[in-house]
Amino acid sequence: MRLERLNYNKIKIFLTQDDLSERGLTKEDIWKDSMKWHQLFHDMLEEASVEFGVEIQGSVAVEIFSMHAQGMIMIVTMEEPNDEELLQDGFIEMQVIMDGKEEILYELDDLENVIRLAKCLEIHKITNASLYRYNNYYYFHLANQPADDINKLVAILSEYGNPSIVSIHVLMEYGSEIIKDQAIEKLTYYFQ
Repeated sequence: MRLERLNYNKIKIFLTQDDLSERGLTKEDIWKDSMKWHQLFHDMLEEASVEFGVEIQGSVAVEIFSMHAQGMIMIVTMEEPNDEELLQDGFIEMQVIMDGKEEILYELDDLENVIRLAKCLEIHKITNASLYRYNNYYYFHLANQPADDINKLVAILSEYGNPSIVSIHVLMEYGSEIIKDQAIEKLTYYFQ
């Protein structure tokens, strides 16, 4: 599990498949709203509170982004408590917003691998990718891929890079967008 503070009231939590397995959870447990999930969520909030020195009380909004074969990212937004919420000591109201789309985000260490990956994806007729640069790494973001292609896509991407622990939100905010939506087509056109 990795925690990252995005701003004064927003925290990103990245959970890998291994993190979930170690706690006896699957992604389905989250959708089912199980007790194991609630315990994990409270443990994560407690760890974030200790790590960032933040007192979490009142309402929190949770956005969950599932990334196939990579785990999931949760963005926790803490709302300012009002007087009534302060009276309800120890109670956290939780709103969960789930994004059912599978997004794939991979980190590559050099431009040569990016070009080779684009050529390989073009051969397999895979499109709809964006390319970002952040902290001396390249990031391939693939969205709205057919469910039938996900396993094949992850296998191809793994040959050239690693699953990203940086979220697409961080890349959009702090990274450089090199090519939006047509990265595969443009890279294969310019680097034949």
